Amino acid sequence: MDRFDPLIASGIAAAIPLVFAALGELVAERAGVLNLGVEGMMLIGALAAFATVAVGGGVTLALGAAMLAGIAAASAFAILTLTLQASQVAAGLALTILGTGVSAFLGRGYVGFRAPATFEDLPVPFLSGLPVIGPLFSLNLLGYAAVAMLALTAWFLFHTRAGLALRAVGESPAVAHALGLRVTRIRYAATLFGGAMAGVAGCYYAVAQFKMWQEGLTAGNGWIALALVVFATWRPWRTALGALLFGGVTGFGLYLQAAGVHVSPFVLGSLPYLATIVALVAVSASPQLLRRHAPAALGKPYFEGD
Repeated sequence: MDRFDPLIASGIAAAIPLVFAALGELVAERAGVLNLGVEGMMLIGALAAFATVAVGGGVTLALGAAMLAGIAAASAFAILTLTLQASQVAAGLALTILGTGVSAFLGRGYVGFRAPATFEDLPVPFLSGLPVIGPLFSLNLLGYAAVAMLALTAWFLFHTRAGLALRAVGESPAVAHALGLRVTRIRYAATLFGGAMAGVAGCYYAVAQFKMWQEGLTAGNGWIALALVVFATWRPWRTALGALLFGGVTGFGLYLQAAGVHVSPFVLGSLPYLATIVALVAVSASPQLLRRHAPAALGKPYFEGD
């Protein structure tokens, strides 16, 4: 069983940023906001985190910078879509293009440099040495934070009045407004939370997993996070299971390379995306399932009058 510990550890490491990004998008979509700019926000957050440690800041400061960068990007999206009533799909795609270009341009001076400060593993004594489940107790601070955020998000959405209000806004903003809920304010908060979580995911890639800067650091995983929300039918715990599935596929490719199996790196690199397509096809085979769980007002603009 010890032979599979590196595979399990690689899968968990690949799943952690997906959990952050998918949870942020899940909360936004539960409020009826479809933000396709997750990839762009992750890249902006990754650049902010790496730039922070590059100038001498610590990892805590880098995490804060990544969250603020993600929130700033999400704010621009929210102003366009919630205040100015622009198309959420068009604005999200524009945000991804903008984030990709800005991070590539501003990050040119950091290409190939290693991060001076990084998140290191914090193994739990005794538990980290157990077979199979040991990697779950050998995470870094962001890894443990992902588990905590997963539990907090599930509790917030389904066991608090604020979570109920957010879900009501995603189902019927007109009815929610008639009941006295501030629809636009709630959607703003959900969108900004999604930006913060995308920033944390980007921080993980830059100063916890790769610990260096390169153009396109997130490698399209923002789109996988978007797919995870649908795959999980907008349920937090299912999102975690989906992240582990796709992380496991990514880890399997790395495991084959480490084991000396001669497989084209292009084939290995395509495995997570092929798994995403297969999963989405499987979920889409049941339209009733999607209609039953998807927020009814997802992606639909709403003008909140007086």
